[in-house]
Amino acid sequence: MNDTEEILDELLEDVAERSEIADETAETEDHDADAVTEEETQEDADDALEEERERYLRLYAEFDNFRKRTAKEKLEAYGEATARCIEQLLPVVDNFERAIDAPCSDQTYHSGMVMILSQLRTFLEKAGVSEIESLGKPFDPNVHNAIKQAGPSDDYPEGTICEVFQKGYMLKDRLIRPAMVAVAG
Repeated sequence: MNDTEEILDELLEDVAERSEIADETAETEDHDADAVTEEETQEDADDALEEERERYLRLYAEFDNFRKRTAKEKLEAYGEATARCIEQLLPVVDNFERAIDAPCSDQTYHSGMVMILSQLRTFLEKAGVSEIESLGKPFDPNVHNAIKQAGPSDDYPEGTICEVFQKGYMLKDRLIRPAMVAVAG
């Protein structure tokens, strides 16, 4: 039994106890000439019961809000931890891509590097990571980091990305790393 259930049980017991006390008080005071009428005592007991019921409902609502808030915080913490982990893994992916692009005389070694990179990309895909398509796309300061303004180009219109220095990545709808790019001027 969790703490909330225990508190709720205590409140219900308290309400029942107060109701019994009110009933006993009504019986003993009934014999007394100056005693309040049974109707007034019943009204007092009903008021106390309603007060405890409202207290119970407020407590239940507070607990429900607490439960929802902690679930949301847990989800956000998981997302933040995943983002940090992925961010630490991206330089490894970059280095594998550079190693594959470098000239290599050992074909077996090269194919092994390609397989490892493929596994890393599959892992990232399953985790919800996607590469930000940049080359030839319009510059977007929300996902691109312009580190160079290139001169006019016949291949790329002004304001579009003509060179990518470092790929950018998103984790679902969250930016993990902006793409470092050159923009055609």
